[in-house]
Amino acid sequence: MNCVWNSAKAREAEEAFHIRGGELSSVAAAFRFDIEQGLKQNGLSSLRMLPSYVALPKGTETGDYLALDFGGTNVRVLHLRLYGKGRWEIIKKAAAPLRCAIYDYIGKDTPAEELFDFLAGLVDSALDGDNQTPCILGHTFSFPSEQDSLDDAKLIIWTKEFAVQGVEGKYVNELLRRALVRHGFSNVTPVAVVNDTVAVLLAAAYAAEDVYIGSIYATGHNVCYLENFGGRSPKMILNMESGGFSKLVPNVFDTALDARSEKPGEQRMEKMTSGRYLGELYALAVESCLGLDEGTVQAFSGEELSMILSEGAEKVLAFRGIEGLSEEELSQAEALAEAVCRRSARLVAAEFTGTLWHLAEGGMILPQRIAVEGSLYENVPFLQAALHDALVELLSSEAKNVEIRTVEDGSALGAAIAACLAEKN
Repeated sequence: MNCVWNSAKAREAEEAFHIRGGELSSVAAAFRFDIEQGLKQNGLSSLRMLPSYVALPKGTETGDYLALDFGGTNVRVLHLRLYGKGRWEIIKKAAAPLRCAIYDYIGKDTPAEELFDFLAGLVDSALDGDNQTPCILGHTFSFPSEQDSLDDAKLIIWTKEFAVQGVEGKYVNELLRRALVRHGFSNVTPVAVVNDTVAVLLAAAYAAEDVYIGSIYATGHNVCYLENFGGRSPKMILNMESGGFSKLVPNVFDTALDARSEKPGEQRMEKMTSGRYLGELYALAVESCLGLDEGTVQAFSGEELSMILSEGAEKVLAFRGIEGLSEEELSQAEALAEAVCRRSARLVAAEFTGTLWHLAEGGMILPQRIAVEGSLYENVPFLQAALHDALVELLSSEAKNVEIRTVEDGSALGAAIAACLAEKN
């Protein structure tokens, strides 16, 4: 279809995604405030501040462990060997989707036993059927959960379209233990449950010193950090569930996206930063530029956004039936995609900065690394540079003390490290 592009609307939309320096500093300060209020547990924070009951590894951890990585519709079980000093290898890996054409293990008609029997079957595959050799398992479980120890976690509520019956309000490792016994694998002992963001920090700290902050920056978004509790010991990783940070000023597109989301009014930061939503925000902005009704343009994928930013907008928009735009109009469409993504990076930098300020306790920010894992951060052009630039803007000369360290396979490695730490303690 030939479309009429409104250049004035495009400039207005692009401006709506700009966050100026003073505003960004205010977001960072508000994030620090919510951290410190959340630690007081007085109900004034939008951060959950969930204790993980695990400290950082020393890097000397060794041994064979199973890692169950359960964070979405694709599940993995890995048999890992830790060698210490950041060195490790995969001995065997089993992976499968939880939903396909012939089965569905995430829907509301699925009982808990069927889901966990499926997971036990993956453990069987990862161990090549060995049901005799004692084996310790760590579990990365990336859904909102309550913990009072490292060894298990109670699911608060399913997210990500999961609706399996009989799991909410139950301890997930206990359900897994029962399934393993049903399958004849009583030799496998689940000893630890961690959030995927916590797992990323554990994986990074296993290979490098001075890593105190971890982040998932992908389809979803979250930040955790090592809390010293005023100098008391032991230090513990706190999962902030930072996607729920709410002290932000939404623009008209944020408001529209929130209104039609699964949970209006919740996950404000995640809806402004994560890969799950950036393509939807861009679609809403494009609709505005074209004078189309809301919902006419379907959400763009992360791959499409990357293509727009690296190769230009013409091919992607033409695939969507949006044709006939001039060179100048295509340039505006590309600038708009960049503005949506740049705001995401700047807001994540504000989260990191607020956390760094909290850890510094009013003093100098010491040399340290921030661990980040996620396809969005790794694959979207210029996002890493935009985050770095925002940190320099916020931290000035102290930014040189902060290094962003990307992590690969952090969810699996972190689960194995958590299992090792639980076994040693």
